[in-house]
Amino acid sequence: MLKISQADFGELVNAGIAQIPERFLRRLENVAIVILVEPTARQLKKLCLGSEYELFGLYEGVPQTRRGPGYGQVLPDKITIFKNPILRSARNQAQIKEIVRETVWHEIAHHFGSDERGAGKAAKKR
Repeated sequence: MLKISQADFGELVNAGIAQIPERFLRRLENVAIVILVEPTARQLKKLCLGSEYELFGLYEGVPQTRRGPGYGQVLPDKITIFKNPILRSARNQAQIKEIVRETVWHEIAHHFGSDERGAGKAAKKR
């Protein structure tokens, strides 16, 4: 597995966020983006994923497309980027950067209401 400091990994996540077009950044509402080393057992169970899968990121919240007029007074949605699964999957530093960028875009697409297929297209299209 490749190595990278938590601070450097955080910079890659910030760089991925910075590359999101301004028209989307302006519309991000009530979202926290966090980094964890690994997904929790609860997160994997919730997604029905076994240990053989590498989860790079996770969106937890109410997509903007499902927010009605009564939406408010809620905790922020959460986008989690998982460091070690990305490091285990990457072959070099450039690939770490690319996976992080694609994962950030993918999870933000979920915030805007995209399903897995749409989020995957958004991450690749950028």
